[in-house]
Amino acid sequence: MIRRWRVPLLVAALVGALASVGVASAASRDLGTLREFLLGAHALQEFGVIHGVDASSQESISAEAAEADPTALVTLAKGLTAKVVTSSADAGANIDMMALWPNDTNPAYIIACNEQSPTEAGLQRISIATGAVTTILTGTSSCDPAHVTPWGTVVFAEEAGSSGGFYELINPLGTTGVTLDRTTHTFSGGTGASNFAYREAVGNLSFEGVAIFDNGVTYYGDENRPGSGTPGGAYFKFVPTNLWAGGAAITSLDQSPYASGTVYGLRLGRRSGNTDWGQGSNTGEGIWVDMTSHLPDLRAGAASEKLTGYYRPEDLQIDLAAEAQGNVRMCGNNTGNEDFANWGEAICLTDGTITEAAANSATPTVQLFVVGTSQLAMMDNMAYQPGLNVWYLQEDGEQKQGNNDIWACLEDGADEDQLSDGCLRIVTLNDLNAESTGGVFDATGKRYFVSIQHNVTGHGVVLEITGWK
Repeated sequence: MIRRWRVPLLVAALVGALASVGVASAASRDLGTLREFLLGAHALQEFGVIHGVDASSQESISAEAAEADPTALVTLAKGLTAKVVTSSADAGANIDMMALWPNDTNPAYIIACNEQSPTEAGLQRISIATGAVTTILTGTSSCDPAHVTPWGTVVFAEEAGSSGGFYELINPLGTTGVTLDRTTHTFSGGTGASNFAYREAVGNLSFEGVAIFDNGVTYYGDENRPGSGTPGGAYFKFVPTNLWAGGAAITSLDQSPYASGTVYGLRLGRRSGNTDWGQGSNTGEGIWVDMTSHLPDLRAGAASEKLTGYYRPEDLQIDLAAEAQGNVRMCGNNTGNEDFANWGEAICLTDGTITEAAANSATPTVQLFVVGTSQLAMMDNMAYQPGLNVWYLQEDGEQKQGNNDIWACLEDGADEDQLSDGCLRIVTLNDLNAESTGGVFDATGKRYFVSIQHNVTGHGVVLEITGWK
């Protein structure tokens, strides 16, 4: 899609827009308000919707209303519609990140993590056609990320601090009712217990954001907050011993790139021979520090190696346009803490070309992408929309200004900064206690699947949103 406008407009267009929003004179104009007006006025061209959502909902519907019509849990931008994928009582109450299977233009299933205790369902399979929910695995602690790999497996992991494990599953449609022992990292019972593997080579931490490139090079963050001077969560890179060269899906977990490799941690600050690191160096260039000696406890290793820390790193998503050009760029959210006016942020990490990233020969660089506000606060999950090249940010806020929202943020254009050219509220929830999670687009960019986590019904609700022009 080619954009037909940019915020730096002709003077005539500026005057007309100012007049339309009731600005009487140049002396009283507010260019920030004008920018927000222009984003809304050009919602169709830029975001593929007729009109955004003007404000966060203040409504909190009843459980009865949500059971009768689960789509009532959301208010959507004009032009979009929602339908229920599942609202089954079998769906985990805290369905978080989701992967589409197969990961193409016509997925048949959602493979979803349920972020609850080991006694609850951990990994579930949801039929998109029927809404039927099947539990694949029980025993995880706060299962959070779930992704389909380029070699045809599913990886999922736990947001569980120094004990949070990273696991891989082959044949997710033929695996049901298995139990994980987190102490021994073994699997038993059900059907297909041998289809799982614990990937110690990736390390342990509180997993959420995981970005997997086609050769198996994988980036991820530790959802950790700072405390008493200890930096917050760090970002890591896993480089497989045997890179994935493409081809047919693997037939044995021994063939997976996650069987062995090297983990590196990100430390920013290259001035004076890479010694300009520490508090204050949260953007700019850096280096990758070999973390092999610290495995499996990467959180403890991050503290001892003084890796760059962020306030609760959340989701990570690959920039598919950059990847198509052979480059490594991904963007992710650092939640912050809305209770104390730390609104959070989205950052983007580059690491040279895909080949350079695998050889660990590039200079990693981090820049801000979206700066949080009282309205767009505590961003958590993120999705990249193919085709429109728009980033979707889901809030996990404290409802200071109303219910949680989903925002669509433009890619940076030809202006001089590297920030998003602007964000538009696309969805607001009608449940005070709920948040949206796990948002993922199919390969067409026209179907958006989202979980309404810990909603008023007490069980999982997954919606499919469509209607982008």
